Amino acid sequence: MNVKQEIEKLIKNIVKDSESSFLVEIPAEKSHGDYSCNVALVLSKSLGKNPREVAEDVVSKIKNNKLFEKVEVAGPGFINFYLAKNVFLDNLKLVLKQGDKFGRNQNLKNKKILVEHTQPNPFKEFHIGHLMNNTVGESVARILKSSGANVKTASYHGDVGLHVAKAIWGMMSGKNWESAYSFGSKSYEEAEEELGAKKEIDEINQKIYSKSDPKINDIYQEGRKVSIAYFDEIYKKLDTNIDHHFYESEVAEPGKKLVLENVGKVFEKGEGGAVIFKGENFTPKTHTRVFLTSDGLPTYEAKELGLAKVKKDWFKYDSSITITANEQDSFFDVTEVAIGEVFPAIKGKLRHLSHGLLKFSSGKMSSRTGNVITFESLLGETENLVREKMKGRELSEKEKNEIAKKVAIGALKYLILKQSIGRDIIYDANKALSFEGDSGPYLQYSLTRALSVLKKAASEKIKAGFKKTPNELSDLERMIHYFPEIVEKAGNDLEPHHIAIYLTEVAGQFNSYYAKNKIIDLENKDLSSYRVALIEAFLIIMKNGLQLLGISALEKM
Repeated sequence: MNVKQEIEKLIKNIVKDSESSFLVEIPAEKSHGDYSCNVALVLSKSLGKNPREVAEDVVSKIKNNKLFEKVEVAGPGFINFYLAKNVFLDNLKLVLKQGDKFGRNQNLKNKKILVEHTQPNPFKEFHIGHLMNNTVGESVARILKSSGANVKTASYHGDVGLHVAKAIWGMMSGKNWESAYSFGSKSYEEAEEELGAKKEIDEINQKIYSKSDPKINDIYQEGRKVSIAYFDEIYKKLDTNIDHHFYESEVAEPGKKLVLENVGKVFEKGEGGAVIFKGENFTPKTHTRVFLTSDGLPTYEAKELGLAKVKKDWFKYDSSITITANEQDSFFDVTEVAIGEVFPAIKGKLRHLSHGLLKFSSGKMSSRTGNVITFESLLGETENLVREKMKGRELSEKEKNEIAKKVAIGALKYLILKQSIGRDIIYDANKALSFEGDSGPYLQYSLTRALSVLKKAASEKIKAGFKKTPNELSDLERMIHYFPEIVEKAGNDLEPHHIAIYLTEVAGQFNSYYAKNKIIDLENKDLSSYRVALIEAFLIIMKNGLQLLGISALEKM
């Protein structure tokens, strides 16, 4: 049962107004009940009454409803609802019954959604920007799937362009593929105009497009193959599923063709022979961008148009979400309008979800200067810190390595997902790896603690049951009750941080409950059975929530 929806229905029946935009929310303060509603404040003006008077009238009409222990008017006219004990107990039983399905909904049933994320480029390393994009994209895709949508994931890769030529020049100069790009990029920028490295790299770039040089073709194919295999290994480490890969080399020509076909309708000739999109002339108004250069070459904007065609041919979506850093907001502001004009059928179906940057004390990283911070270097450093914390633990080296990897990845993912997607994040290793709360390891540790309790209960042959329940329930039962609503909110807002924050709060309630209550009480097995049921429910919530964030649940830490 969705209690929030039941309260909304109840209020609408009482006020006889299905159109009013009142809110039923979870109060920040526990003393304000389990739900609070502002309907009286919304309707008071139109009714010509004091808000408290309206609220009291509504409350007087809520009689003998088994959902509530009590309903009160508070403050200027809020209505606070306190749920009956049986509502929480029935919810716990439902959690145990549904298991890993608890928290799912069918809000997006029969909807087809494409989520494009990560987008690492062949010949370049997988850096922390890709980690941030991947973490957000994978979590968003999982949350949408939990809402009943048919979700396909994709990644778009720049496998042609000047960056590839720089990398190939670097490899031809004796550098391995990991350092070839930064070496080539630095040499290109430092070279004099049309001389040395710059001239050679520009020539290589032309040969990549024309495929006219067998030696360069071979280096290109081998480098592309190595890059893709390298990315696949990282996806496995991150437990990421990518259903399809799109490449710049396959969308450039379709994009150019679409631009030329729509000159005079969507695009127009600009100065010097370039083809432009004048965003100021369309709705919503944006700004002018070049789609074909004066040489007739497709720009990134034209390639995005070609990608849109290839995407819709591959998957007939109802909605397409592209995730990138917010540095690309202005690019997508224009291209989404242009794509909608070329393909009216998908106008309004495109959404750009932009995230902030992952920063260190030295500021933003750069992939051009060679100061790029790779995912693997960050992961390795974080794993070493985890191993330091595990010193003295009676675990095999294999167990330590596996735990260190999963805890480190969990710490990085939680750091990214614990706040709203659009904000920048400052990496602090001590905070990220803290076991004191507000961290991935804290959530993983809370889960392993619950597992340990349940193993002990099993050894004492105490099973979950509701034969005897406490006179008063704790805040843990209350928090568990909210999980489906939190998942629903995360899906509606496309904001995984709702789940991350919730899990931290529910883990805190579990640890407080664990400290205050004797879970395994052989002298009072019936009450122990209830406590075991509560811990089992908590464990299910944590596993389901961590799965939506893409964070591993561990049996040992």
